[in-house]
Amino acid sequence: MRIVKLVLLLSILAAVPALAQGPPPSFAPGQLDQLVSRIALYPDPLVAQILAGATYPDQIPDAARWADEHHYLTGQALADAIQGDQLPWDPSVQALLPFPSVLETMASDMNWTSDLGNAFLAQQDDVMDAVQRERRKALEYGYLQSNGQIVVGGGPYITIMPVNPGFVVVPYYNPGIVFFPPRPGFFVGGAIRFGFGVSLGGFFRPWGWGAGFGRFDWGEHAVFLNNARWGRNWGNRGGYVHPYEGIHRYGPADRAPERHDLQGRSVHERTYERQGRSVPEEHRGGGNHGQGQGHDHGGDHGRQ
Repeated sequence: MRIVKLVLLLSILAAVPALAQGPPPSFAPGQLDQLVSRIALYPDPLVAQILAGATYPDQIPDAARWADEHHYLTGQALADAIQGDQLPWDPSVQALLPFPSVLETMASDMNWTSDLGNAFLAQQDDVMDAVQRERRKALEYGYLQSNGQIVVGGGPYITIMPVNPGFVVVPYYNPGIVFFPPRPGFFVGGAIRFGFGVSLGGFFRPWGWGAGFGRFDWGEHAVFLNNARWGRNWGNRGGYVHPYEGIHRYGPADRAPERHDLQGRSVHERTYERQGRSVPEEHRGGGNHGQGQGHDHGGDHGRQ
């Protein structure tokens, strides 16, 4: 009887997904502040998408490579390419494909990305509180202000929303500056650069972009993606499937043949993007260049 019970117990344990095992991580408030400091001043919808995508860290490097090689596609052409290539990544990761430099940042520091995703899975409330703490510092020191691209809501919770829901800026700032008191004579108004963004239009609605479809309820510590509350956590991360109506989930074996020429961003494009500056499109290859909604900002290309 003991042998039968032991065999039964072993079979049950074998059926438990590996992801469901192991204790959750525990990050102290100071560690969380440091983790979120790179993205805390991004617009709310982009922060929400990054946090969700970071919970799939194994998918980030391949997604970053795809986004870089297809960076010249925009609007409907890019949305069609994402669908047509039958990409195997979670829709929360696919939602970041219009932002190659964001994915590049995540892929270039996988320890940070993994920690950020794990913290969001295990301590969602604490992560949201950390974002608010960092925003409060930047606001009180005068760095964070409303402008032509974002609207900053000052309380009781600090929100950062795009002026145009279809155009999402990716601000550039130094966390070593904007969360600390300014030195005498320092121009706080220039500490955060908002010269770079992505025009999403309505093409990326299936991935949760658009007014109200990606947001925080800061008071309730809730995150909404594709207008549905995000429910993935440390305990259910092996089986939770967030609803994305209209997005078919493909496996790795389902990848379709590539239909586009592959060309990564130039050195100039990468540099300007990292610095939060508008950069002209330098793609010179052949093939389908995708004439959709561009990534324009005041006449300049603000392509991510």
